[in-house]
Amino acid sequence: MERAAFRISGFIPIGVLLILAAAGIAIIQPVLDESGVHPRIIVVGVVYVVLAVLAATGFTVVNPNEAQVVQFFGRYVGTIRTAGLHWTWPLTDRKKVTLRVRNFETARLKVSDADGNPVEIAAVVVWQVVDAYKAAFAVDDHVEYVAVQSEAAVRHLATSYPYEAHDSGRASLRDSTVVSEELTHELRERVQLAGVEVLESRTTHLAYAPEIAHAMLARQQASAIVGARFKIVEGAVGMVSNALERLREEDVVELDEERKAQMVSNLLVVLCGDRAAQPVVNAGSLYS
Repeated sequence: MERAAFRISGFIPIGVLLILAAAGIAIIQPVLDESGVHPRIIVVGVVYVVLAVLAATGFTVVNPNEAQVVQFFGRYVGTIRTAGLHWTWPLTDRKKVTLRVRNFETARLKVSDADGNPVEIAAVVVWQVVDAYKAAFAVDDHVEYVAVQSEAAVRHLATSYPYEAHDSGRASLRDSTVVSEELTHELRERVQLAGVEVLESRTTHLAYAPEIAHAMLARQQASAIVGARFKIVEGAVGMVSNALERLREEDVVELDEERKAQMVSNLLVVLCGDRAAQPVVNAGSLYS
């Protein structure tokens, strides 16, 4: 698991190095003034150069929203998350891992939905690294891992739901809220191994495949026409029933069953027809 690495502010070692440099100059200068090059000068110089090189290897700069995984000869020693100039163990390797929120949009994938119809679907995934240790060592490349798992999750989601729900109470791919929640939940389980958290996911493209798009459009139009006709007939029956009830209650006219049937037929033709009916005025009596 990720843990914090040893670090101190980088400005403290810089100050120490400056003090050591000044002390070294103070030690070497009298020797140079007395007898030129002296073996002690060489020893002191070598020691200071080695110390300076070793100390310089411990400096590192961490940018905002970035983590550095620290390794000492292959051994994980911790992670630095605080932005700024730091000094850590010398002779260590640091691997940068960004903690910024990132987006990944899948390509348009052609899959079969739960009903076997070919559909095209694409999604966008918003994710962020929360464990730099897992992102660096659990998988080979956490960015590629998220991309592959995102496409796999989208394919699995598309095969689990139909494009349209023909039965009431059944979810479909067009129910964006249900689909987004299901996709986000599945992706979080898939990418948890890589130390990644999925913040949000949402479908960006959903359509029938081109080879069946025309047929499915015709079916949708037919379903819409049937639904509209059903509503029209339902409303017309209510209006006819209301008209007969009003005539009976207000005692406007008494109609036998045959005339009632004829009136109902005429009203339904007028109310349910696609075109305006042409009225015919009866100039005779009610029965002729």
